[in-house]
Amino acid sequence: MKSTVIKYGLYGLLTGAIIFTLHLVLGINNLDYSTNEILGYVSIFLSLSFVFFGIKHYRDKINNGSITLGKAIAIGVLISLLVGIGIAIADFIYTKFIDPSFFDNYEKMLIEQGREDEVFEMTSGTAAIFMLILVTIIGFIISLISGLILQRK
Repeated sequence: MKSTVIKYGLYGLLTGAIIFTLHLVLGINNLDYSTNEILGYVSIFLSLSFVFFGIKHYRDKINNGSITLGKAIAIGVLISLLVGIGIAIADFIYTKFIDPSFFDNYEKMLIEQGREDEVFEMTSGTAAIFMLILVTIIGFIISLISGLILQRK
């Protein structure tokens, strides 16, 4: 199980970090916040696709064609944690070093749109932790669905 988690987790980590960073850096002056948010979720889901493939690999190649729902969820959540770490690191680097005024600019945009109730204090560290938690939760849901699809006893 360990080798499957590390292999597919690193694939997802690299995919997430690269895609997440690319869309933020390339869209820094060209894309609005809504488009960047959509692209962020796309990069999360693309990166988390490795959850399904990791579970399938474990079932087919390591565990003789069978897997329980619990084992599938465990593998998927561990892969999701690695993906979340990659995206969290990319988010931290972006908001801390590449665009340190990101949160100020985002807050101004919310106020200009009359969405003051959505404004709250955020730092690069808390944003990274939030991304790690968000990706892991989405990964858990994908793990559950993948486990239900792929489970064989």
